[in-house]
Amino acid sequence: MTDIKTPDLPEAQSFTDPKAAVARLIELYDAATNFLCDEFMSAMSAGAAPGSRMRAFYPEVRFTTTTYAQVDSRLSFGHVADPGTYSTTVTRPDLFEHYLEQQIGLLIKNHGQPVVVSVSETPMPVHFAVASRPGLTVPQEGAARFTLRDVFDVPDLATTNDDIVNGTHVPENGVGPLSLFTAQRVDYSLARLAHYTATDPGHFQNHVLFTNYQFYVTEFEAYARAQLADTDSGYTSFVSTGNVEITDAEEVLPGSPKMPQMPTYHLKRPDGNGITLVNIGVGPSNAKTATDHIAVLRPHAWLMVGHCAGLRNSQALGDFVLAHAYLREDHVLDDDLPVWVPIPALAEIQVALEEAVAQETGLEGYDLKRIMRTGTVASHDNRNWELRDQSGPVQHLSQSRAIALDMESATIAANGYRFRVPYGTLLCVSDKPLHGELKLPGMASDFYRTQVSKHLLIGIKAMEMLRSMPLERLHSRKLRSFDETAFL
Repeated sequence: MTDIKTPDLPEAQSFTDPKAAVARLIELYDAATNFLCDEFMSAMSAGAAPGSRMRAFYPEVRFTTTTYAQVDSRLSFGHVADPGTYSTTVTRPDLFEHYLEQQIGLLIKNHGQPVVVSVSETPMPVHFAVASRPGLTVPQEGAARFTLRDVFDVPDLATTNDDIVNGTHVPENGVGPLSLFTAQRVDYSLARLAHYTATDPGHFQNHVLFTNYQFYVTEFEAYARAQLADTDSGYTSFVSTGNVEITDAEEVLPGSPKMPQMPTYHLKRPDGNGITLVNIGVGPSNAKTATDHIAVLRPHAWLMVGHCAGLRNSQALGDFVLAHAYLREDHVLDDDLPVWVPIPALAEIQVALEEAVAQETGLEGYDLKRIMRTGTVASHDNRNWELRDQSGPVQHLSQSRAIALDMESATIAANGYRFRVPYGTLLCVSDKPLHGELKLPGMASDFYRTQVSKHLLIGIKAMEMLRSMPLERLHSRKLRSFDETAFL
Protein backbone atom coordinates (compact mmCIF):
# COMPACT_ATOMS: atom_id res chain seq x y z
CA MET A 1 0.00 0.00 0.00
CA THR A 2 1.86 3.08 -1.27
CA ASP A 3 -0.95 5.63 -1.59
CA ILE A 4 -1.13 7.83 1.51
CA LYS A 5 -4.24 9.83 2.33
CA THR A 6 -3.82 12.84 4.64
CA PRO A 7 -5.97 15.76 5.76
CA ASP A 8 -5.32 19.14 4.18
CA LEU A 9 -1.83 20.35 5.12
CA PRO A 10 -2.03 24.15 5.47
CA GLU A 11 0.89 26.53 5.15
CA ALA A 12 2.94 27.54 8.19
CA GLN A 13 1.92 30.77 9.94
CA SER A 14 3.93 33.22 12.05
CA PHE A 15 2.54 34.60 15.32
CA THR A 16 3.52 37.32 17.76
CA ASP A 17 0.35 36.76 19.83
CA PRO A 18 0.67 33.61 21.99
CA LYS A 19 -3.12 33.19 22.28
CA ALA A 20 -3.48 33.20 18.51
CA ALA A 21 -0.59 30.74 18.18
CA VAL A 22 -2.20 28.30 20.62
CA ALA A 23 -5.58 28.68 18.91
CA ARG A 24 -3.88 27.65 15.68
CA LEU A 25 -2.27 24.65 17.40
CA ILE A 26 -5.70 23.56 18.62
CA GLU A 27 -7.13 23.95 15.12
CA LEU A 28 -4.38 21.83 13.54
CA TYR A 29 -4.56 19.18 16.27
CA ASP A 30 -8.34 18.87 15.99
CA ALA A 31 -8.12 18.53 12.21
CA ALA A 32 -5.58 15.69 12.55
CA THR A 33 -7.47 13.78 15.24
CA ASN A 34 -10.84 14.20 13.53
CA PHE A 35 -9.39 12.86 10.30
CA LEU A 36 -7.88 9.80 11.97
CA CYS A 37 -10.96 9.08 14.08
CA ASP A 38 -13.31 9.34 11.13
CA GLU A 39 -11.14 7.15 8.93
CA PHE A 40 -10.67 4.62 11.73
CA MET A 41 -14.42 4.34 12.38
CA SER A 42 -15.06 4.02 8.66
CA ALA A 43 -12.50 1.21 8.32
CA MET A 44 -13.83 -0.64 11.37
CA SER A 45 -17.41 -0.36 10.07
CA ALA A 46 -16.42 -1.66 6.65
CA GLY A 47 -14.50 -4.53 8.22
CA ALA A 48 -11.81 -4.25 5.58
CA ALA A 49 -8.67 -2.26 4.98
CA PRO A 50 -9.19 0.93 2.98
CA GLY A 51 -7.37 1.32 -0.31
CA SER A 52 -4.97 3.95 1.05
CA ARG A 53 -2.76 4.36 4.10
CA MET A 54 -4.20 6.97 6.47
CA ARG A 55 -1.80 9.47 8.02
CA ALA A 56 -2.08 12.70 9.98
CA PHE A 57 0.60 14.72 11.71
CA TYR A 58 1.12 16.46 15.02
CA PRO A 59 1.23 20.27 14.97
CA GLU A 60 4.56 21.94 15.61
CA VAL A 61 5.93 25.15 17.12
CA ARG A 62 9.15 26.45 15.60
CA PHE A 63 11.30 29.40 16.66
CA THR A 64 14.44 31.01 15.22
CA THR A 65 16.78 33.60 16.70
CA THR A 66 20.04 34.90 15.22
CA THR A 67 21.53 36.81 18.15
CA TYR A 68 23.68 35.97 21.16
CA ALA A 69 22.15 38.89 23.09
CA GLN A 70 21.42 37.86 26.67
CA VAL A 71 17.92 37.91 28.12
CA ASP A 72 16.88 38.29 31.76
CA SER A 73 19.28 35.84 33.45
CA ARG A 74 17.08 35.58 36.56
CA LEU A 75 14.63 33.41 34.62
CA SER A 76 15.34 29.70 34.36
CA PHE A 77 13.00 29.26 31.39
CA GLY A 78 11.35 31.19 28.55
CA HIS A 79 14.46 31.67 26.42
CA VAL A 80 17.08 29.76 24.41
CA ALA A 81 20.79 29.87 25.15
CA ASP A 82 22.19 30.30 21.65
CA PRO A 83 21.09 31.51 18.22
CA GLY A 84 19.54 28.85 16.03
CA THR A 85 16.28 27.14 15.17
CA TYR A 86 14.29 25.22 17.77
CA SER A 87 11.05 23.25 17.53
CA THR A 88 8.70 20.90 19.35
CA THR A 89 5.71 18.82 18.36
CA VAL A 90 2.54 19.43 20.36
CA THR A 91 -0.33 17.24 21.50
CA ARG A 92 -3.51 18.01 23.41
CA PRO A 93 -3.12 21.82 23.10
CA ASP A 94 -6.58 22.11 24.69
CA LEU A 95 -5.26 20.46 27.88
CA PHE A 96 -2.03 22.50 27.86
CA GLU A 97 -3.57 25.76 26.63
CA HIS A 98 -2.54 27.98 29.55
CA TYR A 99 0.92 26.41 29.73
CA LEU A 100 1.54 26.87 26.00
CA GLU A 101 0.35 30.47 26.03
CA GLN A 102 2.69 31.20 28.92
CA GLN A 103 5.76 29.49 27.40
CA ILE A 104 5.24 30.83 23.87
CA GLY A 105 4.54 34.30 25.26
CA LEU A 106 7.82 34.36 27.19
CA LEU A 107 9.76 33.19 24.14
CA ILE A 108 8.30 35.95 21.97
CA LYS A 109 8.79 38.59 24.67
CA ASN A 110 12.36 37.64 25.63
CA HIS A 111 13.71 37.35 22.07
CA GLY A 112 11.47 39.74 20.16
CA GLN A 113 10.86 37.14 17.46
CA PRO A 114 7.67 35.39 16.29
CA VAL A 115 6.94 31.69 16.55
CA VAL A 116 5.89 29.64 13.55
CA VAL A 117 3.02 27.16 13.87
CA SER A 118 2.66 24.45 11.25
CA VAL A 119 1.99 20.79 10.62
CA SER A 120 5.05 18.73 11.61
CA GLU A 121 6.54 15.70 9.85
CA THR A 122 5.81 13.45 12.84
CA PRO A 123 2.91 11.04 12.21
CA MET A 124 0.22 10.82 14.90
CA PRO A 125 -0.47 7.24 16.10
CA VAL A 126 -4.12 6.32 15.73
CA HIS A 127 -4.17 5.02 19.33
CA PHE A 128 -3.51 8.51 20.67
CA ALA A 129 -5.87 10.20 18.23
CA VAL A 130 -8.88 8.11 19.22
CA ALA A 131 -8.19 8.85 22.90
CA SER A 132 -9.85 12.22 22.20
CA ARG A 133 -13.15 10.47 21.41
CA PRO A 134 -15.02 9.05 24.43
CA GLY A 135 -16.06 5.47 23.90
CA LEU A 136 -13.75 4.93 20.94
CA THR A 137 -10.85 2.51 21.40
CA VAL A 138 -8.35 0.75 19.17
CA PRO A 139 -8.70 -3.04 19.28
CA GLN A 140 -5.70 -5.18 20.11
CA GLU A 141 -3.59 -6.51 17.25
CA GLY A 142 -5.45 -9.24 15.41
CA ALA A 143 -8.91 -8.26 16.65
CA ALA A 144 -9.72 -6.20 13.55
CA ARG A 145 -10.33 -7.76 10.13
CA PHE A 146 -7.22 -6.10 8.75
CA THR A 147 -3.71 -5.43 10.00
CA LEU A 148 -3.95 -2.10 11.77
CA ARG A 149 -0.37 -0.96 11.23
CA ASP A 150 -0.72 -1.51 7.46
CA VAL A 151 -3.25 1.33 7.41
CA PHE A 152 -2.56 3.59 10.39
CA ASP A 153 0.54 4.76 12.23
CA VAL A 154 0.99 3.14 15.65
CA PRO A 155 3.11 4.21 18.66
CA ASP A 156 6.82 4.02 17.97
CA LEU A 157 9.03 3.49 21.00
CA ALA A 158 12.07 4.51 18.96
CA THR A 159 10.79 8.10 19.06
CA THR A 160 9.06 7.94 22.47
CA ASN A 161 11.90 8.40 24.92
CA ASP A 162 13.56 10.72 27.43
CA ASP A 163 16.64 11.66 25.40
CA ILE A 164 15.93 15.38 25.76
CA VAL A 165 15.30 15.14 29.50
CA ASN A 166 18.41 13.01 30.05
CA GLY A 167 20.64 15.34 28.03
CA THR A 168 21.53 12.71 25.42
CA HIS A 169 19.43 14.09 22.56
CA VAL A 170 21.22 14.72 19.26
CA PRO A 171 19.42 17.41 17.20
CA GLU A 172 18.38 16.48 13.69
CA ASN A 173 19.25 18.89 10.85
CA GLY A 174 20.62 21.32 13.41
CA VAL A 175 17.17 22.00 14.93
CA GLY A 176 17.23 21.99 18.73
CA PRO A 177 14.35 21.04 21.03
CA LEU A 178 12.02 23.69 22.46
CA SER A 179 10.46 21.35 25.01
CA LEU A 180 11.58 18.50 27.26
CA PHE A 181 8.99 16.17 25.75
CA THR A 182 7.87 15.35 22.23
CA ALA A 183 4.17 14.97 21.44
CA GLN A 184 4.39 11.17 21.30
CA ARG A 185 6.13 11.05 24.68
CA VAL A 186 3.38 13.21 26.20
CA ASP A 187 0.60 11.14 24.62
CA TYR A 188 2.19 7.95 25.96
CA SER A 189 2.21 9.32 29.51
CA LEU A 190 -1.31 10.72 29.32
CA ALA A 191 -2.55 7.24 28.42
CA ARG A 192 -0.52 5.64 31.21
CA LEU A 193 -1.79 8.15 33.77
CA ALA A 194 -5.41 7.34 33.02
CA HIS A 195 -4.60 3.64 33.40
CA TYR A 196 -2.58 3.78 36.62
CA THR A 197 -4.58 6.42 38.50
CA ALA A 198 -8.14 5.86 37.19
CA THR A 199 -8.54 9.62 36.74
CA ASP A 200 -8.34 11.74 33.62
CA PRO A 201 -5.10 13.74 33.22
CA GLY A 202 -7.20 16.89 32.94
CA HIS A 203 -8.04 16.63 36.65
CA PHE A 204 -4.42 16.81 37.80
CA GLN A 205 -3.49 19.96 39.67
CA ASN A 206 -0.21 21.89 39.65
CA HIS A 207 0.79 20.76 43.16
CA VAL A 208 1.21 17.03 43.71
CA LEU A 209 1.59 15.13 46.98
CA PHE A 210 2.86 11.54 46.95
CA THR A 211 2.27 9.16 49.84
CA ASN A 212 2.88 5.50 50.60
CA TYR A 213 0.16 5.07 53.20
CA GLN A 214 -3.63 4.73 52.68
CA PHE A 215 -4.41 6.69 55.86
CA TYR A 216 -3.51 9.90 54.05
CA VAL A 217 -6.23 9.34 51.47
CA THR A 218 -8.88 9.35 54.20
CA GLU A 219 -7.39 12.50 55.69
CA PHE A 220 -7.23 14.16 52.27
CA GLU A 221 -10.90 13.51 51.57
CA ALA A 222 -11.85 14.92 54.99
CA TYR A 223 -9.78 18.03 54.30
CA ALA A 224 -11.29 18.38 50.83
CA ARG A 225 -14.84 18.23 52.19
CA ALA A 226 -14.00 20.92 54.75
CA GLN A 227 -12.65 23.13 51.97
CA LEU A 228 -15.72 22.60 49.79
CA ALA A 229 -17.89 23.63 52.74
CA ASP A 230 -15.89 26.89 53.01
CA THR A 231 -17.00 29.14 50.16
CA ASP A 232 -13.89 31.30 50.62
CA SER A 233 -11.36 28.45 50.28
CA GLY A 234 -10.93 28.79 46.51
CA TYR A 235 -11.40 25.04 46.02
CA THR A 236 -14.38 24.11 43.86
CA SER A 237 -14.48 20.32 43.53
CA PHE A 238 -13.00 17.02 44.64
CA VAL A 239 -12.30 14.16 42.23
CA SER A 240 -11.95 10.53 43.29
CA THR A 241 -10.95 7.43 41.34
CA GLY A 242 -13.16 6.71 38.37
CA ASN A 243 -13.40 10.47 37.67
CA VAL A 244 -16.19 10.86 40.23
CA GLU A 245 -16.39 14.60 40.95
CA ILE A 246 -18.26 16.29 43.78
CA THR A 247 -18.78 20.01 44.45
CA ASP A 248 -20.74 19.72 47.69
CA ALA A 249 -19.16 18.66 50.98
CA GLU A 250 -22.13 16.43 51.76
CA GLU A 251 -22.13 14.48 48.51
CA VAL A 252 -21.48 10.76 48.84
CA LEU A 253 -18.68 9.18 46.81
CA PRO A 254 -19.59 5.77 45.43
CA GLY A 255 -17.12 3.01 46.19
CA SER A 256 -14.81 2.05 43.34
CA PRO A 257 -15.43 -1.54 42.20
CA LYS A 258 -11.74 -1.96 41.36
CA MET A 259 -8.98 0.21 42.80
CA PRO A 260 -6.23 1.23 40.37
CA GLN A 261 -2.56 0.61 41.00
CA MET A 262 -2.04 4.20 42.18
CA PRO A 263 -5.31 5.68 43.52
CA THR A 264 -5.31 9.42 42.87
CA TYR A 265 -7.47 12.26 44.20
CA HIS A 266 -7.72 15.89 43.17
CA LEU A 267 -8.80 18.93 45.20
CA LYS A 268 -9.37 21.35 42.34
CA ARG A 269 -9.23 25.09 41.81
CA PRO A 270 -10.44 26.78 38.61
CA ASP A 271 -6.90 27.87 37.71
CA GLY A 272 -5.46 24.37 38.17
CA ASN A 273 -3.50 25.41 41.25
CA GLY A 274 -5.19 22.94 43.55
CA ILE A 275 -3.64 19.81 45.07
CA THR A 276 -3.43 16.25 43.78
CA LEU A 277 -2.70 13.32 46.11
CA VAL A 278 -1.26 10.10 44.66
CA ASN A 279 -1.00 6.96 46.77
CA ILE A 280 1.94 5.33 45.01
CA GLY A 281 2.09 2.40 47.42
CA VAL A 282 5.43 0.89 48.37
CA GLY A 283 8.61 0.80 46.34
CA PRO A 284 10.85 2.84 44.04
CA SER A 285 9.39 1.27 40.88
CA ASN A 286 5.96 2.73 41.59
CA ALA A 287 7.55 6.06 42.52
CA LYS A 288 9.40 6.19 39.20
CA THR A 289 6.35 5.14 37.21
CA ALA A 290 4.15 7.84 38.73
CA THR A 291 6.66 10.65 38.33
CA ASP A 292 7.70 9.56 34.82
CA HIS A 293 4.16 10.22 33.64
CA ILE A 294 3.02 13.10 35.85
CA ALA A 295 6.10 15.06 34.73
CA VAL A 296 4.61 15.68 31.26
CA LEU A 297 1.85 17.74 32.92
CA ARG A 298 4.57 20.17 34.10
CA PRO A 299 3.45 20.53 37.73
CA HIS A 300 4.87 23.40 39.76
CA ALA A 301 6.00 21.17 42.64
CA TRP A 302 5.74 17.66 44.03
CA LEU A 303 6.37 16.51 47.58
CA MET A 304 6.70 13.14 49.26
CA VAL A 305 4.77 12.83 52.53
CA GLY A 306 5.08 9.23 53.69
CA HIS A 307 6.37 6.94 56.39
CA CYS A 308 9.98 6.04 57.06
CA ALA A 309 12.25 4.17 59.41
CA GLY A 310 14.05 6.42 61.89
CA LEU A 311 17.75 5.58 62.16
CA ARG A 312 18.67 7.54 65.27
CA ASN A 313 17.91 6.38 68.80
CA SER A 314 17.04 9.99 69.66
CA GLN A 315 14.09 9.90 67.27
CA ALA A 316 10.58 8.92 68.41
CA LEU A 317 7.74 7.36 66.48
CA GLY A 318 5.83 10.25 64.93
CA ASP A 319 8.85 12.53 64.57
CA PHE A 320 9.24 14.32 61.25
CA VAL A 321 12.19 14.12 58.87
CA LEU A 322 12.92 16.94 56.42
CA ALA A 323 15.25 15.62 53.73
CA HIS A 324 18.07 17.88 52.62
CA ALA A 325 20.06 15.14 50.85
CA TYR A 326 19.45 11.64 49.50
CA LEU A 327 21.33 8.35 49.54
CA ARG A 328 20.15 6.67 46.35
CA GLU A 329 20.11 2.90 46.76
CA ASP A 330 16.82 2.49 44.92
CA HIS A 331 18.60 1.76 41.58
CA VAL A 332 15.58 2.37 39.32
CA LEU A 333 17.03 5.57 37.86
CA ASP A 334 20.68 4.59 37.61
CA ASP A 335 20.54 4.31 33.79
CA ASP A 336 18.81 7.69 33.40
CA LEU A 337 20.47 9.70 36.16
CA PRO A 338 23.82 8.34 37.37
CA VAL A 339 24.25 8.13 41.14
CA TRP A 340 27.17 10.57 40.96
CA VAL A 341 24.73 13.37 40.01
CA PRO A 342 23.96 15.41 43.16
CA ILE A 343 20.31 16.00 44.02
CA PRO A 344 20.33 19.44 45.69
CA ALA A 345 17.90 20.64 48.30
CA LEU A 346 15.73 23.49 46.98
CA ALA A 347 15.61 26.41 49.41
CA GLU A 348 12.07 27.48 48.50
CA ILE A 349 10.68 23.99 49.18
CA GLN A 350 12.71 23.48 52.36
CA VAL A 351 11.58 26.79 53.87
CA ALA A 352 7.93 26.12 53.03
CA LEU A 353 8.02 22.66 54.62
CA GLU A 354 9.74 23.87 57.79
CA GLU A 355 7.33 26.79 58.17
CA ALA A 356 4.39 24.45 57.64
CA VAL A 357 5.65 22.11 60.39
CA ALA A 358 6.07 25.07 62.73
CA GLN A 359 2.55 26.34 62.06
CA GLU A 360 0.86 22.94 62.47
CA THR A 361 2.77 21.92 65.62
CA GLY A 362 2.95 25.32 67.29
CA LEU A 363 6.71 24.89 67.75
CA GLU A 364 9.47 27.06 66.35
CA GLY A 365 13.18 27.64 66.49
CA TYR A 366 15.12 25.30 68.75
CA ASP A 367 11.92 23.71 70.10
CA LEU A 368 11.09 22.49 66.60
CA LYS A 369 14.14 20.20 66.75
CA ARG A 370 12.37 18.11 69.37
CA ILE A 371 10.04 16.63 66.76
CA MET A 372 11.80 17.26 63.42
CA ARG A 373 15.24 16.35 62.15
CA THR A 374 16.84 17.64 58.94
CA GLY A 375 19.29 15.39 57.19
CA THR A 376 19.96 12.68 54.64
CA VAL A 377 17.17 10.26 53.67
CA ALA A 378 18.22 6.91 52.25
CA SER A 379 15.95 5.09 49.81
CA HIS A 380 16.43 1.33 49.38
CA ASP A 381 14.97 -1.12 46.88
CA ASN A 382 14.68 -3.98 49.39
CA ARG A 383 11.76 -3.64 51.82
CA ASN A 384 13.19 -6.39 54.03
CA TRP A 385 16.71 -5.05 54.17
CA GLU A 386 16.73 -5.78 57.91
CA LEU A 387 16.85 -9.53 57.18
CA ARG A 388 20.18 -9.35 55.36
CA ASP A 389 23.68 -9.21 56.81
CA GLN A 390 23.68 -5.84 58.51
CA SER A 391 27.34 -4.96 58.09
CA GLY A 392 26.92 -3.59 54.55
CA PRO A 393 23.61 -1.66 54.76
CA VAL A 394 24.29 -0.26 58.22
CA GLN A 395 27.78 0.87 57.22
CA HIS A 396 26.37 2.73 54.19
CA LEU A 397 23.72 4.39 56.34
CA SER A 398 26.29 5.44 58.91
CA GLN A 399 28.79 6.77 56.38
CA SER A 400 26.08 8.79 54.62
CA ARG A 401 24.91 10.27 57.96
CA ALA A 402 21.38 9.17 57.01
CA ILE A 403 18.68 9.82 59.58
CA ALA A 404 15.82 8.00 57.88
CA LEU A 405 15.18 5.18 55.43
CA ASP A 406 12.33 4.57 53.00
CA MET A 407 11.80 3.19 49.48
CA GLU A 408 10.43 6.14 47.52
CA SER A 409 11.74 9.57 48.52
CA ALA A 410 15.08 9.54 46.70
CA THR A 411 13.34 8.29 43.55
CA ILE A 412 10.77 11.09 43.62
CA ALA A 413 13.43 13.73 44.32
CA ALA A 414 15.79 12.37 41.65
CA ASN A 415 13.02 12.31 39.04
CA GLY A 416 12.03 15.82 40.10
CA TYR A 417 15.60 16.89 39.41
CA ARG A 418 15.66 14.97 36.10
CA PHE A 419 12.35 16.42 34.91
CA ARG A 420 13.00 19.94 36.29
CA VAL A 421 10.04 19.74 38.71
CA PRO A 422 10.65 21.34 42.15
CA TYR A 423 10.65 18.58 44.77
CA GLY A 424 10.86 17.99 48.49
CA THR A 425 10.39 15.35 51.19
CA LEU A 426 8.83 15.39 54.64
CA LEU A 427 8.54 11.96 56.25
CA CYS A 428 7.04 10.65 59.49
CA VAL A 429 8.94 8.05 61.54
CA SER A 430 6.85 4.88 61.81
CA ASP A 431 9.49 2.46 63.14
CA LYS A 432 13.09 2.26 64.39
CA PRO A 433 14.39 -1.13 63.22
CA LEU A 434 17.98 -0.52 64.35
CA HIS A 435 16.74 0.14 67.88
CA GLY A 436 14.25 -2.65 68.42
CA GLU A 437 11.08 -0.79 67.42
CA LEU A 438 9.77 -2.70 64.42
CA LYS A 439 6.59 -1.83 62.55
CA LEU A 440 4.28 -4.18 64.44
CA PRO A 441 0.58 -3.97 65.39
CA GLY A 442 -0.11 -2.08 68.59
CA MET A 443 3.19 -0.21 68.75
CA ALA A 444 1.80 3.15 67.62
CA SER A 445 1.68 5.63 70.47
CA ASP A 446 -0.85 8.43 70.93
CA PHE A 447 1.91 10.86 69.92
CA TYR A 448 2.48 8.92 66.73
CA ARG A 449 -1.21 8.91 65.81
CA THR A 450 -1.46 12.64 66.48
CA GLN A 451 1.57 13.41 64.33
CA VAL A 452 0.33 11.29 61.44
CA SER A 453 -2.92 13.25 61.46
CA LYS A 454 -0.94 16.47 61.21
CA HIS A 455 1.44 15.19 58.57
CA LEU A 456 -0.84 15.52 55.56
CA LEU A 457 -2.00 18.96 56.71
CA ILE A 458 1.63 20.05 56.82
CA GLY A 459 2.14 18.92 53.23
CA ILE A 460 -1.00 20.75 52.13
CA LYS A 461 -0.02 23.92 53.96
CA ALA A 462 3.44 23.83 52.37
CA MET A 463 1.85 23.52 48.93
CA GLU A 464 -0.42 26.46 49.63
CA MET A 465 2.64 28.52 50.56
CA LEU A 466 4.36 27.50 47.33
CA ARG A 467 1.22 28.36 45.35
CA SER A 468 1.59 32.01 46.34
CA MET A 469 5.16 32.11 45.09
CA PRO A 470 5.96 33.54 41.61
CA LEU A 471 6.86 30.80 39.13
CA GLU A 472 10.18 32.40 38.29
CA ARG A 473 11.17 32.05 41.94
CA LEU A 474 9.78 28.55 42.51
CA HIS A 475 11.31 27.00 39.39
CA SER A 476 14.88 27.14 40.58
CA ARG A 477 17.82 27.63 38.23
CA LYS A 478 19.45 24.74 40.09
CA LEU A 479 17.22 22.43 38.05
CA ARG A 480 18.24 23.81 34.66
CA SER A 481 21.40 23.03 32.70
CA PHE A 482 23.54 25.48 30.70
CA ASP A 483 21.96 24.21 27.44
CA GLU A 484 18.30 24.06 28.39
CA THR A 485 15.00 23.95 26.50
CA ALA A 486 13.03 27.19 26.47
CA PHE A 487 9.80 25.59 27.64
CA LEU A 488 9.60 24.92 31.36
